[in-house]
Amino acid sequence: MRSVKVLGAVLIIGLIAVGGLWTFQRRLIYFPTGAPNAAPAGWDEVTLTTSDGLTLTAWLIRAAPAQDRGVAVIVFPGNSGNRGDRTALGEGLATRGYTTLLVDYRGYGGNPGSPSEAGLARDARAALAFIESIDQRGIAYFGESLGSAVAVELATEHPPAALVLRSPFTSLVDVGRHHYGFLPVGSFLKDRYPSLERAGMLDVPALVIAGTADSVVPFEQSQAMGAALDAELHVVDGADHNDWRLFADPALLDAIADFLDRAFGA
Repeated sequence: MRSVKVLGAVLIIGLIAVGGLWTFQRRLIYFPTGAPNAAPAGWDEVTLTTSDGLTLTAWLIRAAPAQDRGVAVIVFPGNSGNRGDRTALGEGLATRGYTTLLVDYRGYGGNPGSPSEAGLARDARAALAFIESIDQRGIAYFGESLGSAVAVELATEHPPAALVLRSPFTSLVDVGRHHYGFLPVGSFLKDRYPSLERAGMLDVPALVIAGTADSVVPFEQSQAMGAALDAELHVVDGADHNDWRLFADPALLDAIADFLDRAFGA
């Protein structure tokens, strides 16, 4: 009888734990941060309007006229930080001739709303609509980690001329199973981001960037995304998920610019 009571208690505790994960799971996925300081010199603060009525703030940096390739890169960030953390990436692309838009999702960077898979998809569409309004010749998507899934989903609806994915994962379910294999992740995860499935729908020039020591997104998942997209693969040996070499290393920026030059025939 005692063993039955103990088992019952364990089951109750397990159900409570799963119930808590169901209720608060988005707090374990999204880590919004507040508004950054004012836009640095050379950047414009711009407004994106979503289809559900939110007004989002983003930053835009234009390529110098003498270097401008007539191409805009939309940067979809990962699940933490804000646009202020990614200015080195934007400035590096701008100096190489690419106008760059740094997006902050709903709930991030002082923006209203709460993040979700459906919400971030709306934010991505708003970013694309803004870029199309400034009359760029070509558009590329750059997705970082979680943003890789946002970029891939947008690409299935509105294919870009080029796609760059940094530390992409096959699905959020797969990432969850990698880290929490003892939980029924596939059964209760609300936001799933099935990027590998969506990648099979795409036929665009793609570049996948991955670190071999990534402790958040397994390197093998990034490889699988590269294979599904028939992408070029830029591997940074020994780099973990937040290694600076995956953010603003001049060698990385040169590799991105070289890929974009070839994708756009520059």
